Amino acid sequence: MSNPVLFISDASIHQRDNLVLSNVNMNINEGDFVYLIGKTGSGKSSLMKTLYGDLELQEGTGSVVGFDLNSLKEKQIPFLRRKIGIVFQDFKLLYDRNVENNLRFVLKATGWKDSTAIKAKINEVLEKVGMLTKGFKMPFELSGGEQQRIAIARALLNDPELILADEPTGNLDPRTSIEVMNVLEEIHKSGKTVLMATHDYALILKFPHKTLKCEGNDLFEVVQKNEQ
Repeated sequence: MSNPVLFISDASIHQRDNLVLSNVNMNINEGDFVYLIGKTGSGKSSLMKTLYGDLELQEGTGSVVGFDLNSLKEKQIPFLRRKIGIVFQDFKLLYDRNVENNLRFVLKATGWKDSTAIKAKINEVLEKVGMLTKGFKMPFELSGGEQQRIAIARALLNDPELILADEPTGNLDPRTSIEVMNVLEEIHKSGKTVLMATHDYALILKFPHKTLKCEGNDLFEVVQKNEQ
């Protein structure tokens, strides 16, 4: 039986003083791919932020990659985030350095010291996202889709147990969105657990997976029409 990588029970999610989701129950097991959908303002991002320690879990219980969200201390958050790969809509690359140095920066910040191991790890993640030849490029020389591939590569650097992708195709055109989605699918097939917030229903139909919807303060599973 798979272990739950992420578990939330009877939780309330707040954004500042506003209750955005109540009675949230989620269970994501190792190797799952789950979509989180809902309109802007429905609580998707607040839920994601709670999972990576940006917002406090005020009510209910929850655990992510072995960290208890109820007792999470500020000093533990960097360690939680090392076990999670986060992919944002707006890439969040460092624009003053090339792709390889973007990735090197993350590894050094998380305690890697051996330059040979660092170089090997950078090549490994760039190869996974089809960007092995682009390490010398500056982010502004890359297309939006290529920048998002680099952001996914960065999320893979510390072999995370869970990938949280928050609207990873939100700034991309439909064709590029499919290319980025293919990369995420390959990563999932290699055994990674993925939770992806999106409002792109075309992608959900093309790449069907378990889907959770935020609507009217509730979170519930949606059964897709095209599933047999």
